[in-house]
Amino acid sequence: MRFSNLRQIDSGSVTRLQPAWTFRTGKPGSEAVPLVVDGAMYVTAPDGVYALVPETGELLWKYEAAPVALRGLAYWPGGVGLHARVFAGNGPFLLALDVTTGKPAPGFGNEGRVDLKRGVLGELKDGRYALESPPAVFGDVLITGCSNGEGSPSEGAYGDIRGWDARTGKLLWTFHTVPRPGEAGSETWPPGGWKNRSGTNVWGFFTIDVERGIVYAPLGAPTSDFYGADRVGDNLYGNSLVALDARTGIVKWHRQLVHHDLWDYDLAAPPALFDIRREGRVIPAVAQITKMGLLFVFDRVTGQPVYGMEERPVPQSVVPGEVTARTQPFPVKPPPLAKNTFRIEEMYDRSPDHAHFCKELFETNQMAIGPPYTPLPLEGNALFFPSTLGGGNWGGVSVDPALGLLFVNVMNIGQWGHMEKRGAEYARTSAYGPYARFWNPRTRVPCQNPPFGGLVAVDLATGDIAWRSVLGRIEALEAIGVKGTGSLNLGGSVATAGGLVFIGATNDSRFRAFDSRNGTLLWEARLEASGHTSPITYMGRDGRQYVALMAAGGGGFLGGGLSNTLVAFALPDIPRKPLPPVKVARRQPVAGAFAPATLPSGNAKALLEKTCGTGCHSLEVVTTRRMNAKEWNEMVQGMVARGARASDAEVKVIVEYLAKTLGP
Repeated sequence: MRFSNLRQIDSGSVTRLQPAWTFRTGKPGSEAVPLVVDGAMYVTAPDGVYALVPETGELLWKYEAAPVALRGLAYWPGGVGLHARVFAGNGPFLLALDVTTGKPAPGFGNEGRVDLKRGVLGELKDGRYALESPPAVFGDVLITGCSNGEGSPSEGAYGDIRGWDARTGKLLWTFHTVPRPGEAGSETWPPGGWKNRSGTNVWGFFTIDVERGIVYAPLGAPTSDFYGADRVGDNLYGNSLVALDARTGIVKWHRQLVHHDLWDYDLAAPPALFDIRREGRVIPAVAQITKMGLLFVFDRVTGQPVYGMEERPVPQSVVPGEVTARTQPFPVKPPPLAKNTFRIEEMYDRSPDHAHFCKELFETNQMAIGPPYTPLPLEGNALFFPSTLGGGNWGGVSVDPALGLLFVNVMNIGQWGHMEKRGAEYARTSAYGPYARFWNPRTRVPCQNPPFGGLVAVDLATGDIAWRSVLGRIEALEAIGVKGTGSLNLGGSVATAGGLVFIGATNDSRFRAFDSRNGTLLWEARLEASGHTSPITYMGRDGRQYVALMAAGGGGFLGGGLSNTLVAFALPDIPRKPLPPVKVARRQPVAGAFAPATLPSGNAKALLEKTCGTGCHSLEVVTTRRMNAKEWNEMVQGMVARGARASDAEVKVIVEYLAKTLGP
């Protein structure tokens, strides 16, 4: 449920939080949620798996590998004769590392790796396949999903959920996310429509009810995302929350939250488990936040809706061959947590330049406003909320069980476009390409009035909204007097017994703490880049509570700068106990110790990028260092000796440029 009983940092002391340490990975771009277990912190980055001292950020070991799972890793405590292990995706492989050595775990698969493509290619020779989120661990069973491709063509590797032996890597069970003939749910597909159907996968996070032995799987949409004439029907188990027996993979119950998805509304957030006290009884519940901005809450044993759920009529497609579902599921409570309707009166009007852009965007592209689940037309363009980004997204929710409140961050952004014939099929498109958001693509400021981002609390006893707060800021708008806008966000939160909700997520390079009782913003810290992931909190062996966040930037969805920082905050005035002796690695980091600098443009920069930013490494190796001319010359000459291509004259230009720009 992403809740911590720690209370050293509370609503009274949180304003004194200060940075405790910063660790830099070799490459930027991680969205990992760190793990802290038995005196060590484990985290993934694009260049490998790291183990750190959680109180100081010092490196214990690093296992170099690429690619490594974007969103983190899982921990297994070991067994008789076996050390504890961490498991992470390594492209199409499941990687197991012995935590005592930082090396591949002996006896697991082939030298510490299992090839996840085996058994899911069907009739294909090859196909896209990767493990980008952590496996789930139940006893000695590892449970994996995958990323297997969402766009055209629909043919690809299967998105099956599988259980593996944590000791050996042996396959234990398989759940077909697209039912085969004769299996329950196969009637929701046309004949042969299941064959090598890509998508229909868990690319996000599983959640396990350890006491009951149930794994909850949020499934994505079947491919192709926006066109489904070759898959007429509701398409189980696409866009479904599925409860499986964690030991066997047998279905206990399922709830499909989008029928025949044509909007890229895949489920991804980790289902949240908690108890609801209501009318004198306790309901074991599971909650699923969605891209549609709808929060569904079920009895996690039976799958019955806690606050009610109903099928409501939705618009129908006019695309030849397409058959949209007549109705879609909606929770009776709570109401939509994110914006899912739009009126022309809500067009952005807070500042003249952006208002003019939005009006022109709307009128030039002949947009027709539609309700939720509007199918894209063949003429003109449909505009509706939310976009493929949500609503809610993969960050999920946090819960304070004592207050009986659930917290979730949402963003308000629409999407628009139409369908266009491409060969024998139809594809989604627009003047901005297939993924057109209702924003200025240069600034990423939405075209409806704010708030653009919010933090919402739901009363679990009633299903009503307890409070809403604006989340985030847009500095360019604040500079011209437009305040309180909130910002787009991707990531999640963690709630604590100290009465706080910690969250990064926003596209403004900030880390924040809110009062969990009323949503008041209590603390805010500037980061090098945005933290589009979920924070963690833990008690250090030195007696201090820490809050840590991977702050690596916005990537391709929300823009913004990149960084390679993992940051931890703590109260500076807490007496610290001495740490036990620990063997810290002699670290020679790939990147430097400074925040990445922006290099002045020009011929010298272009020459630097050609020489040092292609085959050698990321340019961050350069921009995070500060050295004199002699040191820069040694570094550049060393790169040339290892294969970088530059003449003596070009080396001189590069060294002079670096010494002037990134000198000590």
